[in-house]
Amino acid sequence: MEKVTEYFGSMVFDDRIMKATLSEKVYKSLKRTIDRGTPLDISVANAVAAAMKDWAIEKGATHYTHWFQPMTGVTAEKHDSFISPAPDGRVIMEFSGKELVKGEPDASSFPSGGLRATFEARGYTAWDPTSYAFIKDGTLYIPTAFCSYTGEALDKKVPLLRSMEAINKQALRILKLFGNTKVKSVKTSVGPEQEYFLVDREMWKKRKDLIMTGRTLFGAMPPKGQEMDDHYFGSIKPRVAEYMADLDRELWKLGIPAKTKHNEVAPAQHELAPIYDTTNIAADHNQLTMEVMQKVAQRHGLVCLLHEKPFAGVNGSGKHNNWSISTDQGENLLSPGETPAENAQFLLFLAAVIKAVDDYQDLLRLSVATAGNDHRLGANEAPPAVISIFLGDELTAVLDAIETDTPYGGTAKEKMKLGVDVLPQFSKDSTDRNRTSPFAFTGNKFEFRMLGSSNSISCANIHLNAAVAEVLKQFADELETVSDFNASLHELIKRTIKEHKRIIFNGNGYDDAWIAEAEKRGLMNLKTTADAMPHICDKKNVDMLTAHGIFTEAEIFSRRDIMLENYIKTVNIEAVTMIDMARKEIIPATAKFAADTASAVAVKKSVSKAACKYETKLVTELSELIDEMDTAASELEDAVAEFRTIEVIVDAADFIRDTVLPAMDKLRSAADKAETLTAESYWPFPAYDKLLFGV
Repeated sequence: MEKVTEYFGSMVFDDRIMKATLSEKVYKSLKRTIDRGTPLDISVANAVAAAMKDWAIEKGATHYTHWFQPMTGVTAEKHDSFISPAPDGRVIMEFSGKELVKGEPDASSFPSGGLRATFEARGYTAWDPTSYAFIKDGTLYIPTAFCSYTGEALDKKVPLLRSMEAINKQALRILKLFGNTKVKSVKTSVGPEQEYFLVDREMWKKRKDLIMTGRTLFGAMPPKGQEMDDHYFGSIKPRVAEYMADLDRELWKLGIPAKTKHNEVAPAQHELAPIYDTTNIAADHNQLTMEVMQKVAQRHGLVCLLHEKPFAGVNGSGKHNNWSISTDQGENLLSPGETPAENAQFLLFLAAVIKAVDDYQDLLRLSVATAGNDHRLGANEAPPAVISIFLGDELTAVLDAIETDTPYGGTAKEKMKLGVDVLPQFSKDSTDRNRTSPFAFTGNKFEFRMLGSSNSISCANIHLNAAVAEVLKQFADELETVSDFNASLHELIKRTIKEHKRIIFNGNGYDDAWIAEAEKRGLMNLKTTADAMPHICDKKNVDMLTAHGIFTEAEIFSRRDIMLENYIKTVNIEAVTMIDMARKEIIPATAKFAADTASAVAVKKSVSKAACKYETKLVTELSELIDEMDTAASELEDAVAEFRTIEVIVDAADFIRDTVLPAMDKLRSAADKAETLTAESYWPFPAYDKLLFGV
């Protein structure tokens, strides 16, 4: 059997391949571009393109594509072959530096939020040399950014790279104040934990809602759900284990460091977590991971569901964004060290994150706002829609001591005593974990837990990087002018803690009392996408994002419109699918069962004069539910029709939230009740017990 170390990254044009195929001069020039962001010379691009082409052809590739991440939520690609006609009628294989550096897809066919008119079709893709090219399905994939003819960002990578440059610039200013002049760059890194469901493909084919929307729009809970807590970290079923092993192999070939796999809380739910990587590379890898997960599932007769809430009544799926910031010298700037109370540099960066999360809590909330995630946030499975930070007892005590100018009385780490001599002793971590916190410090990183499973991680990291960059700028502006650095540093950290401690909460985020407490503290509770998304256009947010060059003002307003449009279109598709299923499947099936039961009652009475109390009651209930479903479907049809007349996108989003979604809930409630009364043989599609326990 081939060893993992032999095939890991075998389909990636990575540093090993570049060293082996490029001249020393070209390699060093490319590395300067990758590591320091220096401009790329066209002669270097030509040499890289030639080496890339030869390597790809040797691996069996016949085409190349500029792979980018438009505002659709998925990736995009246009494939071109390497072939070029030769004078003798044959073809030669060519690929130039110009073709590597620039592509030209149709910009008018992707969401632009009004930045581009339909007739303004030209757009450009630009090679991102910091993210390695790879081969998949006989095509060389080149990670790229996507912009319009006039230079506006039309994707999620351009602003992500801009945000990384912003935080790099401001962090270097801070480090210089501490006398650290060796550091040339500071980068954020991310490790996104990916949750997902697996269902049998044959069952999936029978559910129009799963096919059209990725989630079940109808479904009564089975006798057993997740209440026994026996699925989480449980033994992995053979069919799932085979899928996971196949998935690991495919990801490893693509250089994606898939590390951890396990069963999650809900039946049929699982998780995959990679090793950390630079943020833009982690974003590319996560998009590719989601695609490969779905593709591999097909080979195993399965479907991988990435929707945030595919099944009502059991946990939905998130994507925990583990975020950290490090120097090119290998120093993690969020590592407290052995004595965090004495680590002034760490405390300043920690204070910057605390202030950033408090000042820009609305940006962080809206960065994870989608129609799917609205079903998950605030439930007893995911953080509430209110942003807060968990620091744990030790760091909170350190900050309290700074705020009150009292000595910190921390003690050495306690040894765990398990009461069994044969078991080894080990040191406890300085803090427990808080799975209810939206933004939790977990040792040397922050875990942003609010992302939905289908989200691109780019959006959250754009706003997180930008917010922290803004606060680091404010800190640097202040500290660069002082005469007594140490005294001013202490006062700055102290003031920041006092002004922003409202955002720190170490308790149970699931408790209703916390939501009331958060309101008293003045924290924002943006419950839905319709509530959250418009805040990106608030003046303070526009000023900050434009000042750091993350977005132009036009790009900000376009993003609001694109995301709200995605929200309303998603719910509209779900509503129309519900109406279709109710009218064509559920109501007819329920009526057929009711009619057959009524016929049986008539026969039974004619033969034995029996009372038939059970059957008569059942037919009555079913008839009432049929009428209830019909009325609810009509109300939903009316709501959808009215929604389509609303032209202002913010108003349309509010109408979806206030009218369409409640009408959908009403129809579902009646249909789910009918499912519990209708014989299984009559029900038109697989129920929850088959879907959740059928693999």
